[in-house]
Amino acid sequence: MRVRGGAAEGGGADSGVLGTALGVVLAFSLAEGSWEWFSAYLGLTLLTVVLAFGRAPARGSAGYGWNLAAYSLVVGLCVALALAPALQRWDWLFPMPGTREGCVQAGRYESLHAQAALGGLAGQDAAAVAYAQEQQSRVAVDDCLSATTTRWLPVYALGTALVVSGGAWVRGRARRTE
Repeated sequence: MRVRGGAAEGGGADSGVLGTALGVVLAFSLAEGSWEWFSAYLGLTLLTVVLAFGRAPARGSAGYGWNLAAYSLVVGLCVALALAPALQRWDWLFPMPGTREGCVQAGRYESLHAQAALGGLAGQDAAAVAYAQEQQSRVAVDDCLSATTTRWLPVYALGTALVVSGGAWVRGRARRTE
């Protein structure tokens, strides 16, 4: 296998794609709780590395199907990681019918739970109790939306992978007919 311009040529595995795949797996395994904007930065960084150093395999090369699948799936994971915070926060991007309202209800419950737990302190510092209620509610809503977003991320990742592999297949076919 020869390496030129940071990308492996031939049938061997591309180190940029493999490194990015590892980075995505680590990012997902370390993610806990609400999706934060730093994950969008990680996803965009990893996607940039894949696009800069990785190459979609050449049509007709050894192991074309597997290499194209690997490349497409890694790109899909990077896109899903980059989109996760936006999907969680923006209902116009990811409506989640019924789920968002259920998460709001979970937040109300946690607010009431915090009020009941701190009820005796309300007379001493009502502002502190209100703040604690608001924080508990926000954490419950964020965790609920995060869990739902995480369940749907594979759909977005797979959709992206299908678009990438389809585009690479069409592009390779067009190059062959030229």
